[in-house]
Amino acid sequence: MSDTVLQTSLDGVTLLTLNRPHKKNAFNGEQWLALTAAFDAAREDDAVGCLVVTGAGNAFSAGQDLTEMSGEGGSGAAFPRFMEALVAYDKPLVAAVNGVGVGIGATLPLHCDVVYVGESARLRFPFSALGLVPEAASSLLLPLVVGPQRAAEIFFTSEWIDAPRAVELGLAARMLPDAELLDATLEKAREIAARPVGSLRAIKRLLLETRGDSVRETLDREMQSMAARVGTPENLQALKDFFAKGGR
Repeated sequence: MSDTVLQTSLDGVTLLTLNRPHKKNAFNGEQWLALTAAFDAAREDDAVGCLVVTGAGNAFSAGQDLTEMSGEGGSGAAFPRFMEALVAYDKPLVAAVNGVGVGIGATLPLHCDVVYVGESARLRFPFSALGLVPEAASSLLLPLVVGPQRAAEIFFTSEWIDAPRAVELGLAARMLPDAELLDATLEKAREIAARPVGSLRAIKRLLLETRGDSVRETLDREMQSMAARVGTPENLQALKDFFAKGGR
């Protein structure tokens, strides 16, 4: 396991901690591959009843490391493989969102069965601000969670969503004090993992089947549209402006 993703297991719960705190856990190719391997391993391990994802330091994830948007063997090659592992993951998946969740830091929780946010958590779907399009099937999942009008507003404006608003919109089940977030999440995960794993898996598969092939079809459309947008004059100017503002 790469040190970009830390793994601990206890009482049927596996905790995966995104571990690039100096980059606010922004993803590079190595971290995508490490998280993919961890998801695949947890899926195959009958001792794992519940998987929890959180971030090291004061951020869940700042999204894609924009210094590694493309490149052979980099994030561009590793992201689709991670999405395959995420969409195939057929056991309870819980997120403890601490601090900022931007890009994949906001779209990954849409695939989680239960999301808890710390009181300082802030989510952002930044795609219009970067001259890009939604990722990770969020153009399907976000409208399902918050409704089509609210999803359109979120996508078009790239607005920040604070923790109370995330709960109000249904993006999170509960807001917790930052200092209690991880312990409370792990306590709930142990409660889930204590149930028969066969039952948990059957329930998760039923939940996944309600979306059927729509997630995969949406992923394909988004990736095609993303490929057409990356490197356009609008995208390059948006990235220039983004870095000029210090990544805001």
